[in-house]
Amino acid sequence: MSGIVAIVGRPNVGKSTLFNRMIKRRDAIVDEISGVTRDRHYGRSDWNGREFSLIDTGGYVVGSDDIFEQEIDKQVELAIDEADVIIFVVDVATGVTGMDEEVARLLRQVNKPVLLAVNKVDSALRESDAVEFYSLGLGEYYTISSINGSGTGELMDALVEKLPEDVEEVQDDLPRFAVVGRPNAGKSSFINALLGEDRYIVTDIAGTTRDSVDTRYKRFGFEFNLVDTAGIRRKAKVKEDLEFYTVMRSVRAIEHSDVILLMVDATRGFEKQDLNIFWLAERNRKGVVILINKWDLVDKETNTMRDFENHIRKQIEPFTDVPVIFISALTKQRIFKAIETAVEVYNNKTKRVPTSKLNDVMLPIIDHQPPPAYKGKYVKIKFCTQLPTPTPQFAFFANLPQYVREPYRRFLENKLRQNFDFHGVPVQVYLRKK
Repeated sequence: MSGIVAIVGRPNVGKSTLFNRMIKRRDAIVDEISGVTRDRHYGRSDWNGREFSLIDTGGYVVGSDDIFEQEIDKQVELAIDEADVIIFVVDVATGVTGMDEEVARLLRQVNKPVLLAVNKVDSALRESDAVEFYSLGLGEYYTISSINGSGTGELMDALVEKLPEDVEEVQDDLPRFAVVGRPNAGKSSFINALLGEDRYIVTDIAGTTRDSVDTRYKRFGFEFNLVDTAGIRRKAKVKEDLEFYTVMRSVRAIEHSDVILLMVDATRGFEKQDLNIFWLAERNRKGVVILINKWDLVDKETNTMRDFENHIRKQIEPFTDVPVIFISALTKQRIFKAIETAVEVYNNKTKRVPTSKLNDVMLPIIDHQPPPAYKGKYVKIKFCTQLPTPTPQFAFFANLPQYVREPYRRFLENKLRQNFDFHGVPVQVYLRKK
């Protein structure tokens, strides 16, 4: 279990630069996955072996500084609510401003670790200017330059010390399915339709996500825990449409689940926010089932369903091997199909392919279509195996792994999907030196 770290502060103090630096540091070490980070406001980072989720709150406020004045309290309160550690970024060049004091006032009231990062300190003179930030009443501060990276190591050291200890979660070995999505997409109706009025599904277990509830579901031969993010308390102060709120909520639920049921409102279409939640799930390597709810309210022509589905698949490229199911929580249309599919995806996520079978299938495919020569070098792949990881990851051993380009890695992934059925699950392919 990893923690959530939120970066807060007024505009133009360098929050996004710090965020990008923290994310890339991890990408460089760990991540061989292709593609850009699709949404720069959320990422995974790690330092000294501790992984955590990082939220850049700055990305969620649009508009001028005066609009920001109204929004920043909401942002900071949300970060305080949801994050385990808060990094408060200020700018040494402008010194302490009224808005900094306002953020500090909110942060002093909470019982959570706050790290004060004084940014843009790139000279000894600036170092001495930073002293004035003691006046914010948040104790020690860290001087950093998020542009060139100086001081960020000390900040990260302090950060991982403050993260909550990795608690071994009480595992009851049941799969955990989280229902996530934008507000008003119909999450509550779906869960109520599944559970039925009588709710004879035994117990409500307090969830590991702080205030969501796991409900044990046991019907029709299926048994799993349903993580309900729909009924989570709504703060009176938080506007329901705040994008940031949905993201924060979803991060928690996604991290603690095996399969994500992404609920989309058919009357609104597949919007940017739905896509953000999809990538949260993909980046956390979770199984995904996309549920298009309220399908009974859509005016249909011959190809309406096909066109809708094609539009979604275009948006979620390259991870398109994902079930899309059209449901109505209100009329209970296909809700059982949704659960059946989630169980199949869970089984795919935990599937192990024996090494001998993997090589028997994949090596002839590779022989028939080897990696293209690169810089005059020919790559030979001799062996492959599934890694002992919680999600499907495969290592292919080659004489010159560095010459295997991204399209060929994608080709290998597609062949694995075709031959072993990893529908709904992110698959990772690594090339290793023989």
